[in-house]
Amino acid sequence: MESSQIGQSAPAFTLMASNGEMVSLSDYLGRKVVLYFYPKNMTPGCTTEACNFRDANSDIENLGAVILGISPDEVKSHGKFIERNDLPFLLLSDADHLVSEMYGVWQLKKMYGREYLGIVRSTFLIDEAGVLVKEWRKIKVAGHAEDVLTTLQLAGQ
Repeated sequence: MESSQIGQSAPAFTLMASNGEMVSLSDYLGRKVVLYFYPKNMTPGCTTEACNFRDANSDIENLGAVILGISPDEVKSHGKFIERNDLPFLLLSDADHLVSEMYGVWQLKKMYGREYLGIVRSTFLIDEAGVLVKEWRKIKVAGHAEDVLTTLQLAGQ
C-alpha cells in the first residue's frame, strides 16, 4: 500500500467524477488542490463538511486552488448530493477504495461496538507541482474548511 508523504509527489489517480468524466490529479498541475476524503454522501457530518467547503469555495478558488471531494459513493449518488447541497466542486467516486488506500485513509473504524473498514475523514493540500504540502487526518468538521482556507492564505503570503 502506497502512502502519502509530506514533501513528496501526491499519489496519482484517475477516478470518475460527478460530471460523468474521468478526472486525474494531473489535470490540476499548475493549481493547488484541496483533496478531501469523506465517508458517505447524505450523512450529517459529510453534508456539513461539504457545505462548509461550498461556502469557502470562492475564497479558495481566489487563492488559486480547486476543491475535489472523494468518497466510495457511486457517481449517481454524488450527483444527488451536489444537487441537494448546491456544491460547486466535483466529487469523485472511489468505489473500490484504491485511492483511499493510497492516501492511507481507508482504515479500520469502530461504531456502536462494530468494527468495519471505511474512510477516515481527511484532507490533503497539494501544490501546483503535485507535491503534498499539508495533511489533516481524522479531522473534526467544525472549523475545518476555515482552517484549510487560513492555510492557503498563509501559503500565499
